Amino acid sequence: MKARAFSYVCPATVAEALDAFAAAGSEASFIAGGQSLVPALALRLQAPECLVDIGRIAELRGISQDGEWLRLGALTRHVEVHDHPLIAACAPLLALAAPFVAHPAIRNRGTLGGSIALADPASEFPAMMLAVAAEMEIAGPAGRRRVPATDFFQDLYQTAIEPGELLVAIHIPVARPGHRCAFDEFARRRGDYAIVGCGVMLALPADVVNEARIAFLSVGSTPLRARAAEAALNGRPLDAAAIRDAQAALASDLDPADDEQVPAAMRLHLARVLLGRLLGKIAAAA
Repeated sequence: MKARAFSYVCPATVAEALDAFAAAGSEASFIAGGQSLVPALALRLQAPECLVDIGRIAELRGISQDGEWLRLGALTRHVEVHDHPLIAACAPLLALAAPFVAHPAIRNRGTLGGSIALADPASEFPAMMLAVAAEMEIAGPAGRRRVPATDFFQDLYQTAIEPGELLVAIHIPVARPGHRCAFDEFARRRGDYAIVGCGVMLALPADVVNEARIAFLSVGSTPLRARAAEAALNGRPLDAAAIRDAQAALASDLDPADDEQVPAAMRLHLARVLLGRLLGKIAAAA
């Protein structure tokens, strides 16, 4: 199949992009890297009358640090998350997750903002936004606002972005020396959608976990925080007993659905195995 005919606009500023979207009413779509939208257009799963290309808006690019926050422009490409030294230093969990995102050709074109705005529950970066306590900067006709990741992901492919609004940047608290992180996932082949994936961010300045943030992908309709597992770790040494308790607590955190590929019980089991491996890796390094 081929995409239906559409008009095309390439604004130079965020304000122009918002105006172009508003002029097209509800029949417009923003496009950046296009790694999700272009296939949907080709299959006519989406058929907008107007494409607003935000790829040339300079404000949406750039990686910078401002005090205790790291700012990632929405057009930051996956390959930049993979390679940029500032991300490796200030948001290492994102750098650890980046190699698992699809394949090099997609990482070279796909954008961080596009992945987060799409909010695919099987994608790595949306879940990692929960683990790193990110805030999303959204621009719209009424101005700008920042939405914490915990409030941003609302349902399957649904976020806090309202029609006519645009994700401008992602703001992430800078990791401190006492932070420890790890990421891994189970997939049939490298680059396939994960059966289950997990990112862990621990504040472990000494021998005790001060704060745990654990996020899973491919276990529900949205990326998920494992809050019961986090509570099982907080205030305790990261020893074998704490890790076992965190694994057991996942029964309260995760309720995956059965599907044709993986039974729910198997997905939960793999989540426990994965969490144990990641916590064990952090404990060994610490």
